Amino acid sequence: MDKLTAAKVLLDVAQTESFTATADRLDISRPMVTRHVEAVENWLGARLLQRTTRKVSLTNTGEQMLPDLQRWVEQAQQIEESLMPTQAIQGFVRVSVSMSFGFSELMPALTIFRQQYPGIRLDIDAQDRAVDMVSERIDLAIRTTNDPNPALIGRPFAVCHSKLVASKAYLDAQAAITHPADLEQHACLGYKNFGRHIWQLTKGEQKHQVEVNCDITANEATVLLHGSLSGLGISMQPTYLADSKIANGELEWILPDWQLNTLQMYLLYPSRKHLSHPVRALIDFLVNHFEQQQSLG
Repeated sequence: MDKLTAAKVLLDVAQTESFTATADRLDISRPMVTRHVEAVENWLGARLLQRTTRKVSLTNTGEQMLPDLQRWVEQAQQIEESLMPTQAIQGFVRVSVSMSFGFSELMPALTIFRQQYPGIRLDIDAQDRAVDMVSERIDLAIRTTNDPNPALIGRPFAVCHSKLVASKAYLDAQAAITHPADLEQHACLGYKNFGRHIWQLTKGEQKHQVEVNCDITANEATVLLHGSLSGLGISMQPTYLADSKIANGELEWILPDWQLNTLQMYLLYPSRKHLSHPVRALIDFLVNHFEQQQSLG
């Protein structure tokens, strides 16, 4: 049995604390997971995992040996990857991403990725909520936040800029907006996940914070975008969604002299210690691809 593969399986079990969860994540049978774990334990001459009916945990010996095993796997993977042509890398990656970023930015990027890595299969899970990456078998999550989950490894890859937008029909029927304070008198569309709807704007040395009235909220940017297109009010949109609508006249940019706070975009994954070849390839590709764009907007 391949020692490297067996070690990767054991490390995954140590993370998921479940033979069944690892079998699902790695798309292998549960008996095969058991065989891989037993192979590593026989190879090292020590029991590394304590099995119970409810949970799998590391033994004392397992806790002591796990860091060395992780380093060995990581070094072996790096050697393999340095010698392996991209066309030869095969595997499966499950990605969690927001619907808005998924269709507007990720899918176009994946057309290039697939040309370089035709052997990597991808499953896209489009949603804006936080996910349990282990239980939901997510290999990589793409999130826009300035406060990433500290329990995950976060690799920044782009900066997201935003704009306030509304339809011409809405703006023609309302009082003019010349200052951020005017927003308090307008119908605004807010992100459900943000709690209080406070928009912060900057113009040179001037800073203004305004709490806006949001009678309509949603947990997804494209829903709010179409709300603004329908004349329901003002929404804060990432430039990768807003710019094309502004350019073709469907939406107008409100307070263009004022800047909204930028947000960092992260690639999040549970551990850097034993990433699979396909996951590592996708991470490196996305970082390089979006570095060439510098920022989103």
